[in-house]
Amino acid sequence: MQQFVLASGNKGKLKEFSELFATHQVEMLPQSHFNVIEVPETGTTFVENAIIKARHAAKVTGLPAIADDSGLEVDFLNGAPGIYSARYAGENAKDTDNYEKVLSALANESTQRSARFQCVLVFMRHADDPTPIICQAAWEGTLATEPSGTNGHGYDPIFIPAEHTCSAADLSSEEKNRLSHRGKALQLLTEAMKQQGVFKAQGSR
Repeated sequence: MQQFVLASGNKGKLKEFSELFATHQVEMLPQSHFNVIEVPETGTTFVENAIIKARHAAKVTGLPAIADDSGLEVDFLNGAPGIYSARYAGENAKDTDNYEKVLSALANESTQRSARFQCVLVFMRHADDPTPIICQAAWEGTLATEPSGTNGHGYDPIFIPAEHTCSAADLSSEEKNRLSHRGKALQLLTEAMKQQGVFKAQGSR
């Protein structure tokens, strides 16, 4: 079985990535498994931050690396929290702190509650990979007035997908993987990796 490093220590993301890559005989290991410290996300876009994280993880571990940079874009907030989604309420903010800050900002807004999750995925074969595979996908929806559900992380409890009337945190893992920004981006990524012979090349080493 091949091994890739996930440039994240987020348990929710690791679960989603592991489930989707298992069918390709890939074991996804978190960078914390190798004591890789998180690298500062100094980019101004999702793409820049994902590349920074993937390159760092690949350099330290010597393994092919996958990184994602994702976040919530709220139209009423001019795209915020965006790339700052994980730390919207502060550097050490919890998920509840972040989504409560968003709900507070929209407390008096009853009509314009449209939002979307964005996900950019980067796969780097090694730290000096000059042509990383980059895929992007979005998940459209609206924001609830209060949180609901326990099967999710981040802003899932307040995000109502366009296809549903319940929150993303109320969905099963299977349904979420099929519909979500990360699930769609991962499907694009694995297809691109198959087309470029990544799985076969790694397995033949």
